[in-house]
Amino acid sequence: MASTTLPSTPPLRGGSADSIGDAARFGVLTISDRASAGVYEDLSGPAILNFFSEAVDSPWEAVYRVVPDEQPEIEKALIDMADREGCCLVVTTGGTGPAPRDVTPEATEAVCSRMMPGYGEHMRAISLKYVPTAVLSRQTAGIRGRTLIINLPGKPKSIRETFDEVFKSIPYCIQLLEGPYIETVPSVVQAFRPPNDRRTAKPSQPAA
Repeated sequence: MASTTLPSTPPLRGGSADSIGDAARFGVLTISDRASAGVYEDLSGPAILNFFSEAVDSPWEAVYRVVPDEQPEIEKALIDMADREGCCLVVTTGGTGPAPRDVTPEATEAVCSRMMPGYGEHMRAISLKYVPTAVLSRQTAGIRGRTLIINLPGKPKSIRETFDEVFKSIPYCIQLLEGPYIETVPSVVQAFRPPNDRRTAKPSQPAA
């Protein structure tokens, strides 16, 4: 697992122009009453951005926002990132526990047409290796149009414990949704694809 040390300014773009992958746009949404009110600095959103900086070789840019634990606000941000901003992947952090104001899973389900429960199951299985309270997490994932929306834990350490592993399947999921071909940095995350769906070179561009 990579280090959880965060940069002072979270990266909002990265990757390599020489990558065989396509350019991609990601959404990062922190859900927290206190972080949105400026009571404390958000560390979870930057942890996700730092992961993209380390793990994604394709050229990428990110849309990063912080909203309170209010379901209408969460739904509005998810819809905007998917529909207007054109993010192929939207990652949330926070609001997935059993507390009364933890409504991120409900907001995710409300804006998605199809659910991907395997992601939540996988993350809970990973987290159970570290803490027994992982069973309290209600993380889920779903699809809105051609966008994959996935809920991550709320702490930077837990984000890296789970996302490094779960991300192995995400590039292929986005590919199946007819999104960009995302290439990873193998030393950080080895993305899995069936052999027939792997690129060996960047596609040639049509003549102007």
